[in-house]
Amino acid sequence: MKALPGNPYDGHTLKAVIPEMEALIGNIIERLLGDKGYCGHNAPPEYKFRVFTSGQKRRVTPKIKRELRRRSAIEPVIGHLKSEHRMGRNYLWHRAGDATNAVLAAAGYNFRRLLRWLSLLLCQILAQLGLQMRFIPA
Repeated sequence: MKALPGNPYDGHTLKAVIPEMEALIGNIIERLLGDKGYCGHNAPPEYKFRVFTSGQKRRVTPKIKRELRRRSAIEPVIGHLKSEHRMGRNYLWHRAGDATNAVLAAAGYNFRRLLRWLSLLLCQILAQLGLQMRFIPA
């Protein structure tokens, strides 16, 4: 997760984000799936990839259609971050506060997922031992 200062247009964030994404995943990006905000993107010319947006009809193969449908699974995560992890309103000051709020919300989301996984693991271990424990989803 990264907080970009100001209120940048979606398509204009690619120039700053693509090199960091490639460094993070350790691979070259071949195609980018985005929402309609990425139509007029300003990706650097040295990146030879295609940007596919939701609602696009031309040059969309069945595989890309599947990937675009999978992309829509991200929207509930964003809504969950806004409602459960205080991303709806930022109470911290200035640009450093914006970045800190975004990173802390992502860390809280990942920590909640880790706790859920650990509780499932504990339930399986106890079931193997013959004990019963009821799993309560968070």
